[in-house]
Amino acid sequence: MKLNLVHVPLDMRVFNRWAGDRGAMRRGTFDAGYAFHILLSAMFGKGVLQPFRVFAAERRRKAALYAYSRADQGELRRMAAAVAPPDCEAVVDPRRLRTKAMPVRFREGQRFGFDLRLRPVRRLRNDLPDPQLGASLRGGSEVDAFRLELIRRSPQGPIEREGRSAAGASFTRESVYEEWLAERLGAAASVEHCEMVAFQRTRVIRGDNRGPEGPDSTLHGTMVVTSEDEFAGVLRRGVGRHRAYGYGMLLLRPPSRRELRC
Repeated sequence: MKLNLVHVPLDMRVFNRWAGDRGAMRRGTFDAGYAFHILLSAMFGKGVLQPFRVFAAERRRKAALYAYSRADQGELRRMAAAVAPPDCEAVVDPRRLRTKAMPVRFREGQRFGFDLRLRPVRRLRNDLPDPQLGASLRGGSEVDAFRLELIRRSPQGPIEREGRSAAGASFTRESVYEEWLAERLGAAASVEHCEMVAFQRTRVIRGDNRGPEGPDSTLHGTMVVTSEDEFAGVLRRGVGRHRAYGYGMLLLRPPSRRELRC
């Protein structure tokens, strides 16, 4: 499998001006991930730089965009030269774009640290309504995985405090999201250690509509490769939903020295 890690520096003031000129706000909501989706699609084609992640420090101009792509530096620059609008090139300068070829194969048992921004939601099935969820959550709704766990563990009443159900079973947002991540990794890797280092609720934009508010979480930890081919596929595809909008990019780091958690 051919896969490249892409890096390009950004000036967020230039990006914000571009997004404003493009009318990326919907009903008072600005979704940077949606704006970057439009930008990257216009420059390189839909899904060519996906999944991606933007690192931008608060109140600072300088930022960086990382992405995975099957195309290398030369291919991406040639594509941008042929089709990219000039206003988009002012935000993502193809001349400053760099790529690094990722390993062709990953060894079973190999340990990696990871940095992963996620939107950990579950989509309710239309054909399996859950009477515990109430009329406000219909089939097809997208629900915070933690909120869904709270509702299902306490069908008789509200939760007294986050992390404890009416039945007394302890769980946390971090533990629910770790389980959610493990499900989506499947046979590719096992989670050895996981910490939630950031969480907020954000509202997204999809198409011409303002979407629902939902969880925006960053997890750090260590995982172990359990299937070479499946792990490479996770890197290429990303993890979870909203991968085209800045979520789900599995960034690899040196593994933690922490012992396995029981």
